Amino acid sequence: MTHIVSDSEWLQARLALLQQEKALTRMQDEVAATRRALPMRNVNSDYQFQTNNGVKSLADLFGAQRQLIVYHFMFGPEWEQGCPSCSFWADNFNGFDQHLVARDTQLVTISNAPLEKLNHYKQRLGWNFEWVSAEGNSFNADFAVSFYQGDQSILGQGYNYSNGFSNEELPGISVFYRLDDGSIAHSYSCFARGLEVANAAYHLLDLTPQGRNESELAYPMAWVKRRDAY
Repeated sequence: MTHIVSDSEWLQARLALLQQEKALTRMQDEVAATRRALPMRNVNSDYQFQTNNGVKSLADLFGAQRQLIVYHFMFGPEWEQGCPSCSFWADNFNGFDQHLVARDTQLVTISNAPLEKLNHYKQRLGWNFEWVSAEGNSFNADFAVSFYQGDQSILGQGYNYSNGFSNEELPGISVFYRLDDGSIAHSYSCFARGLEVANAAYHLLDLTPQGRNESELAYPMAWVKRRDAY
């Protein structure tokens, strides 16, 4: 419901909200510090990925950087198109990879579909970020986003640390760190609403009077289409 007030009343309400926003920012900084302080665990599997520059290992995907962020994009081996919701997220990835590289971080998107399908879909939507295929390896299953055999990841858990899963393919973000001896460690993963950190469109909608406007939909992202389908 629209609520129109005087300038002074609006300013008073806005200043009150500002205090909440500042408290949230401080809390986010605290959570980020706790995240950075998480212990890590070794990655012992020698994963091999199909890329446009030949077969590469997980270590190769880092390039010259110390840190690697992986977006687990829902695109199953038999699918003809990528997930529309993951496509919504991936529209945020174009163009900022060099900013991450400047901070010693590489971004790579990984899916289970064959590389040829990934390249075709990438060309269709005009993306230029690095996207590689995990076809034939257990990478996405091990990091709890693929459940084709009912597997529950190397941690023995389901999706989002829930002991369960709802689909064979689900989205996620995983972060890896190259140690001084060249070995790879896994520092962090997030799933479900934890992925919203990578979606600028949702954050912008949160600034508007209508917000995301999803409460009346069958499910929150029922409105989302691939960019070329609106």
